[in-house]
Amino acid sequence: MNSARDPRIAIVGAGLGGLTCARVLQQHGRHVTVFEREASADARPQGGTLDLHVDTGQAALRAAGLLDRFHALARPEGEEWRVLDFADATLLAHQGPSAVGGRPEIDRGQLRGLLLDSLTEGTVRWDRPVTGATPLPDGTCRLLFRDGTAEDFDLVVGADGAWSRIRPALSQAAPRYTGVTFVETGFDHCDTRHPDLARLVGNGSMLVKGAGRSLAAQRNSNGHIRAYIALREPENWHVAAGIDLDDQRAVRTYLLRMFDGWDESLRYVLSNSDSGFINRPLFVLPAPHTWEHVPGVTLLGDAAHLMPPVGLGANLAMLDGSDLAHALVAESGIGDAVRAYESIMLPRSIEAATSSAPGLDHLVPATAS
Repeated sequence: MNSARDPRIAIVGAGLGGLTCARVLQQHGRHVTVFEREASADARPQGGTLDLHVDTGQAALRAAGLLDRFHALARPEGEEWRVLDFADATLLAHQGPSAVGGRPEIDRGQLRGLLLDSLTEGTVRWDRPVTGATPLPDGTCRLLFRDGTAEDFDLVVGADGAWSRIRPALSQAAPRYTGVTFVETGFDHCDTRHPDLARLVGNGSMLVKGAGRSLAAQRNSNGHIRAYIALREPENWHVAAGIDLDDQRAVRTYLLRMFDGWDESLRYVLSNSDSGFINRPLFVLPAPHTWEHVPGVTLLGDAAHLMPPVGLGANLAMLDGSDLAHALVAESGIGDAVRAYESIMLPRSIEAATSSAPGLDHLVPATAS
C-alpha cells in the first residue's frame, strides 16, 4: 500500500521535465530519486536554445523558485526572428523581441544546469539505465535496471523522452517518423569567424524555406550558432543515397547538391560549418495519445506527448513536472494525485499535439510557397 507520509518516488530521466518535478517536490520537503542513464551531467551536449513561454515554462520555473535565476541567464534579444528568401537571401519577414520579454531564449544546457544545481546533492543517480517498469498488485511499481537489479517505488514517473522505457507500462503507442529529418551542424565564434552568417541570423533565429527543404539557424550563447538543415525525405535517405553518415565530407557534398539553386550566402551553412553533421529524424507519438490510469506509474514530457519541435515540447514538459509535483503535495494519496495530474495533463497535451502538427508543414513545406 502507498505510504502517504513518506512515499517512495522515482523519476526516470534527468531532462527538463523530470528535474522540474524533482525540484518542486524537494521544495515541499518530499524525497525523490532521479535515475539517469547518462554517466554525468556533461556526458553529451544538451542541444540548442529554447524560448520559455510565460504560461508554461516560466510558470514552472516560478513554481520551482528559479524564475529570477532564469532571467539572469536568459537572452530576451533571442526572440528575434528573420525569414529570408532562399533564392537571394533577401529579408521576407522580421519579428523583433517583445517589449516585455515574453519568450526569452536560454541554452538548453544552461537551463538544465540551473535545475540540477537547485537539487539536493545525490538526487540524481547517474549511469543508472532503466530497462522497464512493472506495476505490482499492491499499487506500487517495480523499476528494472540494465544491470539486472530492481527497486520498488510507490510511484515511478517516466520522464525519459521519446523512446521511453516506462511508457509500455501504460501504453503500447510507439513514435512514428514524421517524414522530416533535421541535420544539425554548428558554428563557433560566429561574429569573428563567420560574420556574414552572424548578420543573417541576427540576435535570434533565421528561417529559409524551399520545397521540401529548409534552413534554420539560431544564435546560442558564447557566440555559437546552431543550424538545422531540414529535409522532407524518407527516414533512411542517406542509405538510398549511398551516403555513410560517418563520412562528413560525403554528407556535406550531398547536402550542397540538395540545396542547388539557393543563394550562396545560405549554402555557406552547408559548406563552412565548424562541427560535423548529426542526423536527427523527427518522430511523434500518435495524437491523441492517452491511457487508462495505472496505479504506481505515470508519464510526463516527451514520454507522454512527443510532438514536432515547434517550441512546445520543453515548455510542456516543465509544466507537466510542476503540475505533477503539486498534485503529489496537495492530494492525500498518490493514486488521487496521479489521477488529478493526468486529468489536467492529458487534455492539455492532446490539444497541443493537435495544434502543433501543422507547424512542421509550415516549417518544411512540401511545395514552394
